[in-house]
Amino acid sequence: MNTDRPSPRLAALALGAVGVVYGDIGTSPLYTLKEVFGEHGVPATPANVLGALSLVFWSLIIVVSIKYVLFIMRADNRGEGGIMALLALAQRSARKAPHLRMSLIVLGLFGAALFYGDGVITPAMSVLSAVEGLKVATPALERWVVPITIGVVIALFWLQKHGTQRIGAVFGPVCVIWFLGIAGLGVLGIARHPEVLWALSPSYGVNFFLRNRAEAFFALGAVVLAVTGTEALYADMGHFGKRPIQLAWFNFVLPALVLNYFGQGALILHDPAAVANPFYHLVPRVMLYPMIALATAAAVIASQAVISGAFSMTREAMQLGYMPRMRVEHTSHDVAGQIYVPWINWLLLILILGAVLGFRSSDNLGAAYGIAVTGTMVSTTLLALVVARYQWGWRLPAVIATGACLLTVDLAFFSANLIKVEHGGWFPLALGLCVFVVMTTWRRGRELVVREIQQSGLALAPFIRNLADFPLVRVAGTAVFLTANADAIPSSLLHNLKHNKVLHERNVLLTVETLDTPQAEPSERLEWTDLGEGFTRLRLRFGFSEDPNVPLRLAQCGAGGLPFDMMDTTFFLSRETVVAGRHAHGMAAWRDRLFAFMAHNALSATAFFQIPGNRRIELGSEVEI
Repeated sequence: MNTDRPSPRLAALALGAVGVVYGDIGTSPLYTLKEVFGEHGVPATPANVLGALSLVFWSLIIVVSIKYVLFIMRADNRGEGGIMALLALAQRSARKAPHLRMSLIVLGLFGAALFYGDGVITPAMSVLSAVEGLKVATPALERWVVPITIGVVIALFWLQKHGTQRIGAVFGPVCVIWFLGIAGLGVLGIARHPEVLWALSPSYGVNFFLRNRAEAFFALGAVVLAVTGTEALYADMGHFGKRPIQLAWFNFVLPALVLNYFGQGALILHDPAAVANPFYHLVPRVMLYPMIALATAAAVIASQAVISGAFSMTREAMQLGYMPRMRVEHTSHDVAGQIYVPWINWLLLILILGAVLGFRSSDNLGAAYGIAVTGTMVSTTLLALVVARYQWGWRLPAVIATGACLLTVDLAFFSANLIKVEHGGWFPLALGLCVFVVMTTWRRGRELVVREIQQSGLALAPFIRNLADFPLVRVAGTAVFLTANADAIPSSLLHNLKHNKVLHERNVLLTVETLDTPQAEPSERLEWTDLGEGFTRLRLRFGFSEDPNVPLRLAQCGAGGLPFDMMDTTFFLSRETVVAGRHAHGMAAWRDRLFAFMAHNALSATAFFQIPGNRRIELGSEVEI
């Protein structure tokens, strides 16, 4: 019996990973070599073709196979991946090194912000590249490329509200056909010019640099397009697990990509004019239109992976306190990770349409593509090195050696893409900067609001002690007061006393906390303390990938000795109106105003915690920051 043979479930998960995880990197052959030898690329001489192929091959091996599949995926946060999960894991790992806290936050937010920039560029680039096959098939159709791209993008984002499960059921098998198709095309090309296989030797890549010097460095900005989508390997780890993703990569996706790149290289060796679009020139004429349709479907899948990643990362950022609260809709009854965030969906659509209309071709977008990806790669490497040092217990020399090897590649790619800034690279950088400002402003603003509330709050313990000597009128039922400061009297309780002049028989001071793990363990989900005089302090803890459904969690408290009757419970909340002030300890005035605007438009805490409207009372208060 062969124990190494994958189980049917493992094989099914690996097949699913092909359709979801590898859509982005799987469509890279549409444009990578075209950009390497394009208008601003290197000449398509035989030596340069072999050198560029060698760089592409070894980039796939070093960046994807070694760095992400074998190293980065070890840094799982209780099974979850992605840069926000990695940030939480790195912060937890480095608790013994508090001096690293701020640096880790900046690194994580920088990478996350650039991921949103990638989420705009990837769909625009992938769909445009696929539809541009029409120019090869029938040049007269060139004027229809942009309108068709816009139609495909709009349809894709309209479908998001129906959930990734339905989208995957329609398009998932397409990715398998796509990889089989591009592998077959590659075999045809290699069979005609098998000498292209010499490029498997790294010496051709070294000679490429020695021969072209500065131009070779510029070419790296195009070579990196072959490894775009690597963050999806890590981000989707929680959906499929490490083993299925690794199995799909080494046994199916990597061979298909290498065969196609080398097939394109063989074609360029035979006909240097094919650099205008080597992917579609490799396709037999009779198969051109079916391949355009297949490539467009594959590009939609590539875009779907990025969009789903943006939804997941937004929810994690909200839970960790880096994003304003937004409405999150679940699109599956079986898979908790399948969500839809309407605000992010329509914002991405507007920005992608702007990119398509502004750049109008994949050649122009190629200048903007890559800088966001490589910036995120650098952040991911640095955070993973912190995890290796403080959680895995690696010795410092091993961390330095590993970091030197990985960062040499990452920084080379990032530096090569910085040259693109004035030619379109500014676009994802500008998007990333805006997201970074939003995330840091929200985080800092919330800290200031909590500090103001804590400073202005009255101590809880003396209040409860005085109730024994000065009893208040009590009414039947349970009152739950949401508060960020469990040691102070909630302002909503004070307002209730002021206006209604009564207390409930049972009063629960509820604090909701988000952990730096994806799921809260059963033992840490709730903690309660009897304070006497009918008061209870209750803490509910959620993981950053969980939905903070407070009524559902309260209904489960009975097993812990604290039963709740939801029909006899009223929730009291204080809705703060944030006012930009002139405190010296606050933020810049424009950031105060930005935070006040976001706080005003954020989803209310009652809706975010899924508290039913007929069981809540909101009392307003003003907070100056």
